[in-house]
Amino acid sequence: MSLSSPLPLPLEGLTAIVTGAGRGLGRAEALELARLGAAVVVNDYGQPGRDGSGEASAGPAQEVAAEIRAAGGAALAHTGDVSDFRQARELVDAAIAEFGTLDVVVNNAGILRDRMVFSMAEEEWDSVIRVHLKGHFNTTRFAAAHWRERSKAAGAPVYGRIVNTSSEAFLAGSAGQPNYAAAKGGIVGLTTSTALALAKYGVTANAICPRARTRMTADVFAGFEQPADGLDPLAPEHVAPLVGYLASPAAARINGQLLVVHGGVVAVVERPRVAAKFDSKQDAFSFDELDAVLGGYYADRPDGETFAAAEVLGLRRGQPAT
Repeated sequence: MSLSSPLPLPLEGLTAIVTGAGRGLGRAEALELARLGAAVVVNDYGQPGRDGSGEASAGPAQEVAAEIRAAGGAALAHTGDVSDFRQARELVDAAIAEFGTLDVVVNNAGILRDRMVFSMAEEEWDSVIRVHLKGHFNTTRFAAAHWRERSKAAGAPVYGRIVNTSSEAFLAGSAGQPNYAAAKGGIVGLTTSTALALAKYGVTANAICPRARTRMTADVFAGFEQPADGLDPLAPEHVAPLVGYLASPAAARINGQLLVVHGGVVAVVERPRVAAKFDSKQDAFSFDELDAVLGGYYADRPDGETFAAAEVLGLRRGQPAT
């Protein structure tokens, strides 16, 4: 990665936070934002470790920050837990203290605790909801307050971008991931609510559903072979450019949207629409009337069809969307 360019960079002068940026998808996103000119706060939970000789060694966040600085960019490592309200506030404060501003928040941090719903432990549910959904809320809450205060002080909109990370597990209904699917669905609701609340302050909020081979998803994509030549269709580098674009001034008109991205594909997911509407013939529906209208409607629907959009899993580069 080289940051040298004779032309102005799209994110030059902006400061971005990327959570879960020590490895995988977050790392690729942090590097891309830096390549586009942003100063980056690289957040990844955990402290530096020690090497085989017992000497202190840099942790993932420090390594990515060092990589950005070595390429001529500006970066700060942060090892706080974004699922903790106080530490998320410290993350936002650290970005502002170090670089004087905060302009972009990319929420990526997450964990997996896969289990069928009838076998899932309470801790497996709580931990995934906490890291994904609460972690997204925490950083959003403090960044939003910062932008609102700046906008009120200026008497005009300011610059703000939020890119949240949802998942196809929410869209398609992943049977073995009820906690993860629920968290990712909640993130979409958080995103659309935030987009409406912050638009008047100049802030946009969008969500992506990335498909990428990372340490966290190694088991999920174990059956997908990597090509001998060329970029892996599941490489995080397919996702990072969209994050960089959504963080940029060029994406000012994109707000409250959900986009699927992987392997050379970007798909815009349409909002839910009403498929059918029935009116009661009396003041309120009776059981028999509901059975007549709903029973008749669903009698002709395909078996196994639900609100989930499993067809999204079949999206491939070069193939039309169905």
